[in-house]
Amino acid sequence: MSTPVSEATGSTTVAHPPVEGPVFNRQAAADTASRPPTPIAGDITELIGNTPLLDLDRLGSAHGSLARILGKVEFFNPLSSIKDRIAWTIIRDAEERGLLTPGTLIVDITSGNTGIALAAIAASRGYPTKFYLGDNTSPDKRRLLEVLGAEVIDVPNSTFLDPEGLEILVTEILREHPDAFVANQLSNPVNPQIHFETTGPEIWRDTGGEVDFLVAGVGTGGTVSGAGRYLKEANPDLQVVVVEPGDASLPTEDNIYPAEIDGVHKVLDLEEGQLPPNYDTTIADEVIAVEAVEAYGFSRAVLRAEGLLVGPSAGAILAAATTLARRPGNAGKTIVAILPDTGERYLNAGVFS
Repeated sequence: MSTPVSEATGSTTVAHPPVEGPVFNRQAAADTASRPPTPIAGDITELIGNTPLLDLDRLGSAHGSLARILGKVEFFNPLSSIKDRIAWTIIRDAEERGLLTPGTLIVDITSGNTGIALAAIAASRGYPTKFYLGDNTSPDKRRLLEVLGAEVIDVPNSTFLDPEGLEILVTEILREHPDAFVANQLSNPVNPQIHFETTGPEIWRDTGGEVDFLVAGVGTGGTVSGAGRYLKEANPDLQVVVVEPGDASLPTEDNIYPAEIDGVHKVLDLEEGQLPPNYDTTIADEVIAVEAVEAYGFSRAVLRAEGLLVGPSAGAILAAATTLARRPGNAGKTIVAILPDTGERYLNAGVFS
C-alpha cells in the first residue's frame, strides 16, 4: 500500500494507528487513595525539609565508583534550595525574640539562595527585603530576587578579596539601615542548629543509620557543621568531607572574575577571621579541592546520567563524592552527598554551556 501524499504541500503523510482511549486502572487508584494522607500545608514553611535521598548508581557506575553514592536532593524544598531551612529558622527565631515586627526591613549579604528563600517567606509575612550580592552572582538568581520584590544591590567581587571587606560592608549596611533586621546567615547560630535538628536526623533516618561519609561544601558553614555534628554523634566513625574550590577557581587581584563555584568557599590556609563564624573548623576529616570546570562537568554529567538538574556546588560535591567512591578502601560504603540547589538558577551562568 502506498504512503499518502498531501496534494496541497506535496509532503508525505504518515498514517498512524488509531489512538486508544485512556485505561483507568481502578486498583491502582484505590491503592493511592488508601495510602496515609499527606497533610495539607498551611503555608510554604510547612513544606521545608524531609527532602529525599536518591541513589546515584548510574553516575557512580560511569565514574568507576566502588561505593554507593546517595544524593540528598535539596531542591525539593519549596524555594528549590537547602537555604529554605535556614531562612525560615532565622525569620521564625527573630519573630519569637521580637526582632521582627510588621514592616521591618530584612537585609543580608547573600550569594542568592538564602536571599531568595528569605524574600519569599518575608513577602508572605509582610516584610520588605534588601540584599547585597556579589556582582558575579548568577543573573537567574538576581532576577528571582527582583521578582520576589527584593531590592538588590551589587557589590564588586573585589570587595571580598580584602580580609576586612565583609566587616566593612556589614558596618556600612548597619549605618544605612539602623532599624533593619540583619539576617546575618554567616554567624547566626540558628543556622547550624536547624541542620543539627533536621538535615542530619533526616539522613540518619532515611539510611537506617547506614552512612559512612557526608560530603558537603561550605557556604555559610551551617550545613556541614550542624548535620555533620549530628551524624558524628550518632556514628563516631562517620567521616565528614568538605569540598573547597581549587586555586584556579578563586578570585585574585589579577583575575577578579574567574569561573567560580557559587556557594562553595575555601576553608584551608585561611586566617580564622576569614572563615564563616558558623563553620566548625573541627568538623572536617578531609578537605577535597575541586576546580570550577570539574564542578560544571559533574553538573552536566549527573543531568545526563540521572536526569537530575543541579547547580555547580552540587557538581563540586559530586566530584568529591566520586573521588571517595573510587578508593578501594571505601568499597561497599555509603556516601551521602548534599545537593544544595537546582541547576535552573545557573542556566545563564555558563554551567551548562
